[in-house]
Amino acid sequence: MERTRAGLSQTALAGEDFSPSYISLIEAGHRVPTDAALAVLARRLGTTAEYLRFGDKAPSEERARLEIGFARLALANGAAEEARDRLLALDVTTIAPRHHVEALHTLARAHEALGELDACVAVLEPLLADARADRRWLETAVMGSDLVAAYHEAGDLGHSIALGEQLLEEVESAGIGGTDEHLRLAATLLWSYYERGDLLFAAHRASELIALAEAKGTMRGRGSIYWNASLVAEGRGDFAEARRLTERALAYLSEGAASRDVPRLRLHYGWLLLRCSPPEPDAALVQLDHAAEELAVVGSELEIARCDFERGRAYLMLGDADRAEDLATAGLARLGDQAALDVSNGHILLGDAYAARGDVERARETYQWAVGRLAMMSAGRMAATVWRSLGDRLLAHGDAAGAAHAFDAALRDAGIQPTAVPAAVVTSRTAAGFGEAANA
Repeated sequence: MERTRAGLSQTALAGEDFSPSYISLIEAGHRVPTDAALAVLARRLGTTAEYLRFGDKAPSEERARLEIGFARLALANGAAEEARDRLLALDVTTIAPRHHVEALHTLARAHEALGELDACVAVLEPLLADARADRRWLETAVMGSDLVAAYHEAGDLGHSIALGEQLLEEVESAGIGGTDEHLRLAATLLWSYYERGDLLFAAHRASELIALAEAKGTMRGRGSIYWNASLVAEGRGDFAEARRLTERALAYLSEGAASRDVPRLRLHYGWLLLRCSPPEPDAALVQLDHAAEELAVVGSELEIARCDFERGRAYLMLGDADRAEDLATAGLARLGDQAALDVSNGHILLGDAYAARGDVERARETYQWAVGRLAMMSAGRMAATVWRSLGDRLLAHGDAAGAAHAFDAALRDAGIQPTAVPAAVVTSRTAAGFGEAANA
């Protein structure tokens, strides 16, 4: 009953317009309210007059459920644009509030899949605020995870971490620690710690979460924690541990229902195998080819592009520069002007393919394009990694000045600021003839 769901007594619902007995008669089926009365009651109950009259069989309700269902199916099949357009055309004010959250959450996921992060955040913020206000803690954790991830993807790590820490404290205080929703939120926050470079704290937190997940978590919850713990291990340079944790995560997530997480994890595993010592491009391609097939159906354009880039790197290691160029070009075409960091990564791969074919000048031009794009990026560990990668290539092609700039940017983005050199040190250096020695 809508009155009970709204937490109103018959007297409160009646207000000054009706008597409590009139409300009682309506609920007992002894009175049929007029259209004007239904409009007043619907407004107080936060629903629609059509829903009060017909319930779930109301034409607007049935139409809304169909549109939401079609949108979710389109999103699951990789047609995020269709899902977005269907939901934007849906007037949620004409349907009962019970459908609002599902419709808007699906819309936010469609925006995220299309790389429309500003629009995604704009939808998620009020959904999260409502869930927190009503103390719906499982829903708070779900919306919070998506919003923390959206801020992370947008490069706003400060807000991502601040929001994640606040939400984690709230949901843990509410007693839902160890649920899939809680573990997913914690894992998403761990990802942001990793990106910001807080690796020591992240490693400590990962150990705590692994223990909690093993004690209380489902397969999906454990998989989420092991996945993000592997990122932390990789960030600390322990590739063997990162690989072990990734394989554990893949085993857990593969046991559950099919989801977008499995191909995304395969993409991460392939990325890791290409960076082990020695790299394993053949094994990486096995994971990346599986990921590419699945992401073509359920992945976002950004994830598919990232998979293209990693497959290109594997082919380049195996000596196939033409295939690497094709994949770099395909990935860049998917991204357009979105995701500056990933676009820079794609251009580095493209430059590597040119260099492998002996077209050094074209490779240098492509690397320089990446320099200009990276200069517009906010600081972060992944940006530092790309800067370092770019610096190595510029140095290999004889651009010492460009390489020095890239290495300096890598240090800055990793949080290592330049030190101030006292004037006395500079004077002493000149007086001691260091300048002459350096020029000799």
